[in-house]
Amino acid sequence: MKNLWTVFCGDSDCSDIHKTTCESNMIFLTHPSSCLNHVLIICFDVLLLFMFLFTIFSKTSLKPSKNISSLQLVSSIYNGLLGLIYFSFGIWILEEKLRKTRDIAPLHWWILFVFHGLIWLLIGLTASLKGHRFSRTPLRLLSVFAFLFAGITCGFSLFSTILGNEMSVKIVLDVISFVGSCLLLLCTYKGYRYENEKNDIYEPLLSEEAYSSSYGIVTPFAKASFWSKFTFWWLNPLMKKGREKTLEDKDVPKLREDERAESCYLLYMETLRKHSSPSILKTILICHWKEIIVSGLFAVIKVVTISAGPLLLKAFINVSEGNESFRYERYVLVGALFVIKILESISQRQWYFRARLIGLKVRSLLTAAIYKKQLRLSNAAKLIHSSGEIMNYVTVDAYRIGEFPFWFHQIWTTSLQLCLAIVILFQAVGLATIASMVVIIITVLCNTPLAKLQHKFQTKLMVAQDERLKAMSEALVNMKVLKLYAWESHFKHVIENLRRIEEKWLSAVQLRKAYNSFLFWCSPVLVSAATFGACYVLGVPLTSSNVFTFIATLRLVQDPVRTIPDVIGVFIQANVAFTRIVKFLEASELENGRVESNVDDINRVILFESADLSWDESSLKPTLCKINLEVKPGEKIAICGEVGSGKSTLLAAILGEVPITKGNVQVHGTIAYVSQSAWIQTGSIRENILFGSSLNNERYQDTLERCSLVKDLELLPYGDLTEIGERGVNLSGGQKQRIQLARALYKDADIYLLDDPFSAVDAHTATSLFNEYVMGALKGKTVLLVTHQVDFLPAFDSVLLLSDGEILHAASYPELLATSQEFQDLVNAHKETAGSERLSEVTPPKRHKPSSIEIHKTYGANKTETSGGDQLIKKEEREVGDTGFKPYILYLKQNKGFFIFSIAALCHLTFVLGSILQNSWMAAYVDDPNVTTLRLIVVYLIIGVVSSMFLLTRTLSTVVMGMQASRALFSQLLVSLFRAPMSFYDSTPLGRILSRVSSDLSIVDLDVPFNLVFTVGSTTNCYSNLVVLAVVTWQVLFASIPMVFLAIRLQKYYFSSAKDLMRINGTTKSFIANHLAESVAGVITIRAFKEEDRFFAKNLELIDTNGSPYFHYFSANEWLIQRLETLSAIILAFAGLCMVLLPPGTFSSGFIGMALSYGLSLNMSFVFSINLQCMLANYIISVERLDQYMHISSEAPEVIEENRPPIDWPTEGKVEIQDLKVNYS
Repeated sequence: MKNLWTVFCGDSDCSDIHKTTCESNMIFLTHPSSCLNHVLIICFDVLLLFMFLFTIFSKTSLKPSKNISSLQLVSSIYNGLLGLIYFSFGIWILEEKLRKTRDIAPLHWWILFVFHGLIWLLIGLTASLKGHRFSRTPLRLLSVFAFLFAGITCGFSLFSTILGNEMSVKIVLDVISFVGSCLLLLCTYKGYRYENEKNDIYEPLLSEEAYSSSYGIVTPFAKASFWSKFTFWWLNPLMKKGREKTLEDKDVPKLREDERAESCYLLYMETLRKHSSPSILKTILICHWKEIIVSGLFAVIKVVTISAGPLLLKAFINVSEGNESFRYERYVLVGALFVIKILESISQRQWYFRARLIGLKVRSLLTAAIYKKQLRLSNAAKLIHSSGEIMNYVTVDAYRIGEFPFWFHQIWTTSLQLCLAIVILFQAVGLATIASMVVIIITVLCNTPLAKLQHKFQTKLMVAQDERLKAMSEALVNMKVLKLYAWESHFKHVIENLRRIEEKWLSAVQLRKAYNSFLFWCSPVLVSAATFGACYVLGVPLTSSNVFTFIATLRLVQDPVRTIPDVIGVFIQANVAFTRIVKFLEASELENGRVESNVDDINRVILFESADLSWDESSLKPTLCKINLEVKPGEKIAICGEVGSGKSTLLAAILGEVPITKGNVQVHGTIAYVSQSAWIQTGSIRENILFGSSLNNERYQDTLERCSLVKDLELLPYGDLTEIGERGVNLSGGQKQRIQLARALYKDADIYLLDDPFSAVDAHTATSLFNEYVMGALKGKTVLLVTHQVDFLPAFDSVLLLSDGEILHAASYPELLATSQEFQDLVNAHKETAGSERLSEVTPPKRHKPSSIEIHKTYGANKTETSGGDQLIKKEEREVGDTGFKPYILYLKQNKGFFIFSIAALCHLTFVLGSILQNSWMAAYVDDPNVTTLRLIVVYLIIGVVSSMFLLTRTLSTVVMGMQASRALFSQLLVSLFRAPMSFYDSTPLGRILSRVSSDLSIVDLDVPFNLVFTVGSTTNCYSNLVVLAVVTWQVLFASIPMVFLAIRLQKYYFSSAKDLMRINGTTKSFIANHLAESVAGVITIRAFKEEDRFFAKNLELIDTNGSPYFHYFSANEWLIQRLETLSAIILAFAGLCMVLLPPGTFSSGFIGMALSYGLSLNMSFVFSINLQCMLANYIISVERLDQYMHISSEAPEVIEENRPPIDWPTEGKVEIQDLKVNYS
């Protein structure tokens, strides 16, 4: 047996490693050069061969496809070439052995490569190209086994590299094999379509084709190839179009099916139903666990590739000192450096892109869920959740949660990266690593109480924001009343006081964020000082090799570590927001009091049996009590009584709005409802009347005439196509009520509930409406009319007299007049106030039916397309093209902003220069025997501490700048809104204003200040890395100068499209807010007409309209960064090539280490810089949007000194109107 082992492994296979035989030490199982390791891999290959044979003999269940996908093609080429390389390398080893020793022993080297190459070639090509011939489960199982085996082998090789400081062809091939196994896994899971593979969870209402034809062009991402998705090539047409012209809403492609709000919401609801009472968070995780895992895998690849950088740096230093492990190692290192950086870029871009995509889906489903919930919200819940708070849930909280998935993986990847860094540090400085770990742990522990405080303050801030927004919403809705009573100053002071409370908590949140930021930005200085100090105490020698491996590792983790405060902040904000939304989604819903009866008794359409109903179910006294009522088809019933007697509540009870505490209520038939206070949507008069129904010209014309609207429409510029403002601001009270009546009549319902509709019209119009509408158009319909006009009562079949929530009497008019003293008092009271005139006998009018020719003649002109510019409701303004530094200047010129910002920027620049000075000191004197280790460390530490003081100043300056700017911007905005003329409110939907004072203001408060300073800081870091690289190896300027020029051109190319996408995203967000505000106001009417589904579908459409520009915006971010990272990888590889090509001794090993430590973090600093620039460009749009409403043309001053009236004015009450002309403009 021993002879066989010797033939296979050789006599001294492991003699180069501690002179120990292979079979005597199991540590060599993990060593890539050991025989035991090779035996293990061959065993894996044998298992794969058996799995492959089993797969071949399995029955196919796949759809045969003539076309080969890009993923299949890439997998087959990659794995085929990999198998050939393995096989060729094995043959080459065998040939070399025969040439040198004329013996094939030991066998393990060449047999391993030949056998492994054949197996990999066989499995790679078959699974990639011919997978459709085999059954799904065995094929996937084969790819999973291949992935696991490759992962284990790769792990062994990386472990050996880190501990043994070795590099070989086998290790490189093992790492490359792991990538090949990933492709194989993707290919078998994503590359083939199965006959029985259907999405049984949900099925959208529209197919991709139907959606495309209905809503426009679907994003190219929907049909993009594997290669196109990984390089974002599918985005090129949109980027090109944005370069050529200003993008408009119609230019932005629509979302694909999976990202549509409808699909997300249906998936969420289906998952919620399938699982027994899961939490909302758990349901969301179940919906998106696959995407979360895939993005997590990309995050792992990114962490692994970035952690390989310090190992390569160490190898570069060894090569520069003349210690090559094998021939041409220097070129392999340059190539490996480039490949690793490209792989790092691809993995990080896919991680970020997929995380953003998850965030978009979560945001969409939460926005849809909130909207759906408010349509069913109970009256008790409405007292807790005001309309302003509901607006905040959508415009602020849902968007905060949508941002969280982007940061989610950073919570654990930072920890993983730190663990890998600690392993590398241990290899570099040994036990001194413990000092690093202690400092990191202390930093995290110090942050724990700060994080708890930040959570508390964030919660307080959101509550204060709700209170302020609630007050602003009430003031804006009732602005006409405030101006008529001259109450603007009082309400403005109330809002200002609420804002001061909000600013108090905002300041607390920002200061905690500043402390966190300072703590984590200083941590690299503290870690390096503690580690070098420990090296001095423990006697660990400091050389350029271990010092700059340490510094490179530290530089690679410092950016993720510095984002920990942001991650904590985002996590806290998302947690607070999610708690608020969950509380809302779990609020009580309306228990519909209407019981749809089966047509057992066709003689009853409404039935109350001893019913008690109460708005407040906990109240001891019900709002309506002992209600017994039976209404027959076609019956007309009048409801009268004193104010507060329960008339409107009775109608609400029929609608199912009032909870039933006792008894039974049954309603049969469709209902049309006219509310006491008119609810009008923003849109044309025709849209308000049709209310979702299809247009029937004859019925429509008849409706207009019955509601006395014909003359009104003739006076309007576009007839029934005239757009009316939110809440009907350009219509009189009577016109609004008649449009409501027309909406109800056109619905052609069975039951009509009319809540005092004639109170807003004059006596003549009321008579005309009663004759034409109630007695004419509604002849044969069941009508319940609440009215105070007793002159109409004789025409009704029955009159209900209500008092204190009870029906006192129910009889015909003559009978009530004869028997009820209360009714007589009511009639006499009306005669005293309205006069004793009586209407003529009410009879159904005789009228001719209008012909279609008359209809065409009257309204033909109005059907033409109207110009949006002439309508009352203007299209929302947005900036066009590149506004340059205008919004930044606007932000910084508030309250000495420029001065404070300059201090912050200079402090950061000083900090960066201090960091460079630290590393330059270390690079220059680490190998100098004349400088003691203690002096080396002390000077390094002093520079770091002084730099940190500048960092503290920068952080606190940021908070001061942000608070000053927020205070000034809000003050100007508030003054502008309260001094704006009513014409502004007539032509501006409430949602547009609310989106600015909620989400836009929140971004300006919380995000803009730190993001502005961090963007300047990260850009400074990025260029400092490039400068250091160029100073040490000036030859890199030949590559870096054209690359930097190309990078700037790419950024300009990107911003031409990105800015438009961000602005479209801002304006489309207002549509969602406006639609929500309207729906909250008119929810009773929406429910009465059973139009919830239509309004919900409209909401889903608006969510998608907003989601599409956001999707293409963050895709464009990744498009840009991937290309910039490729350029930085070229620069770094060129710098590495310069270092290895130039003669040894050209550069000191210390400065080579310094240059490469900065060069390795070039990619990451590029990413952070561009990411922050893109985020800032997005956030600064909010400043633009606030500015649009900070300069509204103002009313005349409140006080004009030269026109002040006498002190005793007015001496008499009199109003004079002379030559007055008014119009809605």
